[in-house]
Amino acid sequence: MANTAPKVNYLSDYQPPNFAIGSVYLEFDLQPLATRVTNRMLLTRMAAGALHLDGENLQLISVTLDGLEVTNQCLIDENGLQLMTDKDQFELVVVTEIAPQSNTALEGLYRTSNNYCTQCEAEGFRKITYYLDRPDVLSVFTTKIIADKSENRYLLANGNMVESGDLADGKHYAVWLDPHKKPCYLFALVAGNLEKITDTYTTVEGREVRLEIFVEPRNIDKCDHAMQSLKRSMQWDEQRFGLIYDLDIYMIVAVDDFNMGAMENKGLNVFNSKFVLAQPATATDVDYEGIEAVIGHEYFHNWTGNRVTCRDWFQLTLKEGLTVFRDQEFTADMLSPSVKRIEDVKRLRSNQFPEDAGPMAHPIQPQSYIEMNNFYTMTVYEKGAEVVRLYHTLLGESGFQKGMQLYFARHDGQAVTVQDFRQAMADANAVDLAQMHNWYVQSGTPHLQVTAEYYPETKTFTLTCKQSQPQTKDFVPLLLPIGFGMLDQHGQPLILEPTFESAAHVELRSNTHAILRMTQLEQKFTFMDVSSPPVPSLLRGFSAPVKLHFEYSNADLALLAAADEDSFVRWEAMQTLLLRTIQSKVSALQSGSELALSNEVLDVAKALLEDEQLDAALVAMTLSLPELGYIGEQYQEVDVDAIYQAHHWLESQLAHGLQSQWLAAYQRCQNNGPYQYDKIQIAQRMLKNVALSYLGALPENQALVASQYQLQQNMTDVLAALRIMLVHQHAAAQDAMQDFYQRWQEDNLVVDKWFALQAQTQNAQAVETLAVLLQHSDFSLKNPNRVRSLLGVFSRLNLVGFHRADGKGYQMVSEQICLLDALNPQIAARLLAPFTHWKRYDVKRQSLMRAALQEILQREGVSKDVYEIASKSLA
Repeated sequence: MANTAPKVNYLSDYQPPNFAIGSVYLEFDLQPLATRVTNRMLLTRMAAGALHLDGENLQLISVTLDGLEVTNQCLIDENGLQLMTDKDQFELVVVTEIAPQSNTALEGLYRTSNNYCTQCEAEGFRKITYYLDRPDVLSVFTTKIIADKSENRYLLANGNMVESGDLADGKHYAVWLDPHKKPCYLFALVAGNLEKITDTYTTVEGREVRLEIFVEPRNIDKCDHAMQSLKRSMQWDEQRFGLIYDLDIYMIVAVDDFNMGAMENKGLNVFNSKFVLAQPATATDVDYEGIEAVIGHEYFHNWTGNRVTCRDWFQLTLKEGLTVFRDQEFTADMLSPSVKRIEDVKRLRSNQFPEDAGPMAHPIQPQSYIEMNNFYTMTVYEKGAEVVRLYHTLLGESGFQKGMQLYFARHDGQAVTVQDFRQAMADANAVDLAQMHNWYVQSGTPHLQVTAEYYPETKTFTLTCKQSQPQTKDFVPLLLPIGFGMLDQHGQPLILEPTFESAAHVELRSNTHAILRMTQLEQKFTFMDVSSPPVPSLLRGFSAPVKLHFEYSNADLALLAAADEDSFVRWEAMQTLLLRTIQSKVSALQSGSELALSNEVLDVAKALLEDEQLDAALVAMTLSLPELGYIGEQYQEVDVDAIYQAHHWLESQLAHGLQSQWLAAYQRCQNNGPYQYDKIQIAQRMLKNVALSYLGALPENQALVASQYQLQQNMTDVLAALRIMLVHQHAAAQDAMQDFYQRWQEDNLVVDKWFALQAQTQNAQAVETLAVLLQHSDFSLKNPNRVRSLLGVFSRLNLVGFHRADGKGYQMVSEQICLLDALNPQIAARLLAPFTHWKRYDVKRQSLMRAALQEILQREGVSKDVYEIASKSLA
């Protein structure tokens, strides 16, 4: 495919299918090298034209139409099968053979650890059989699986099992019927020698649902948290959204080789084992939270994605943005809403904002794509969730739920569009939400410029707000809610009284908190009876996914960090103080001057650390330094070395200046009881380990860090200590790393952590360390988790190593991308993301990164996944 541009798909080209498939009966005779698939479809003509079935890498055996052989009448090419027929209704039987054993792309039907597994979203079903592989074709699926019984104890598919039994030659079979119509991307099949844990859940209607989680036998003791998370998800969806599960059984299967996090196939979810397996000794608090969130996400898809699905893949955010919002709300309700909101904002800013500023920028509803797998992006998912949150912010919980109820009443069992969702929200609340359309079709992160003016003679305070998007030509204004409050100079909240002119656009949620509804490019909001110049509290709760620009003084930020009633604003104010300090140090380094840390920063940090009434998790997040990547995003040209040195300097300054406070916090948060995954213990461990990370920056505390590694039994604390030892090059670091590997070398997910720790450690030998790890016996390009842990972490998080001035970091990663593209194009394309921002570095690094991209693009046989990203990056 080198030098040949693949086909571009456009939203504007959408046409309904010529045929509907009422029902499909699939029969699989499973063999590793030659699985025979018999596909029996009942088709009905919907429009004139030939029948074109999608299919890739299939060996066609036969095609019969109403019992007549028509194989020779079929036109076959690399994209599918075409058949001319004048019939309006008929049965078509297609028999194909595929080779699961050699399927390293992990799309369609493949083998993982001697088990059979499928992944069909977005367009994997066409690699199993010829079919109308598009989400607007909804059918009733029956699946019969035949396999060797000794090698495949369990035979699983969507729906409910309706028949099973033994066959000759040591084989057995199972038949599954899914009564709910679904698109083929939701088809699933799993077969293998797995173990399972079982439980039940009784719905609010009193119906008992059987719950089963299948894993490899060695992992059977790590499923309890996943099972409890599933039950909490089912209960929460009933209580918060009134949505009840609709089958007799809900199954989850965990596999090691999986391109995504998990897949919501109807009744049979397939999960990356990372998001199922946990016990305190092997999984961190972050892992536990991730499992609960992803279990919830896939379960919530049963309604937002499965019962109501997408008309076409350009509507992907319809199901993913909405379901991410739902899983965020679930986690917030299970743990801490404030902490969860800050986590989500950090994730958005660190990953989605750069995507929105790069060559792959696209609206949450893309207008075109070459390879759909490239658009399972932070923009579609995370920014999409923020757009759904805008509806919730504007309409409130009650109005949002009214909209959801109308959405399901209108569209249950249908494949619909983002416009249908917006219309349901508008109609249910009798409001005009047409302007929300602009969020779906404009790419880039909006900028919100705010200025303020206090008028002492009238005791009024006016905000002037301007919205823009410098990268977007012909930008049109967005419907933009701004969370707002005011503090006096002592940190006390002020009563909000909008003027008559402003009141129509100000919704008071309490007497000290309001939502300002911005609908124009420029808009003013004025408040009365303000006795002295206030400090505005802006974008509370991160009420819109924008970049806020307001000229706060350091004193204003210190006041907000200490006193604002909104947790996000407090966190944001302190993070801005820390960021400004790092930026000042970068400037000092570039000019060869000195810089002392201001007392303002130390005083605020000291007060936060000494206030034992504050949520420990919020204190930990507020006092953690901004990530290197986020700091780099603040510059037109990223000075890799100066940013790293400034970050290291500030860490050292805070460690020295607050050593006694860090030690007190560390000791205060010790918990010698058994590990619990609950809000209080999570917060204690978070603050304890942030404190230890600062203490570990000082040589005299090496023994303290080593003792935590040696004495703690939970992975959260062990991994935190190990990371600190590596980052600060403690004397015991290498012995501890060897000990850690020896202890856990049989546990794949823990070995992933071992690789990732080394991949993100920033020092002069980072590239040499990467080279050694690539040759390690436990590294394999065929396992996506291992690739992400080593190559993904190195290229995204190791600023010093990846961007080493001699280009060796770029060269090593690009070579692996080329090797991986031949095995698994989807994962290879994901690794390209750090290269896409090549224009933001110095001339020498630009040249090296551009050369790496050109070499990748010109490689013979480059996949369309990699071609799309590399070519757009170089454009």
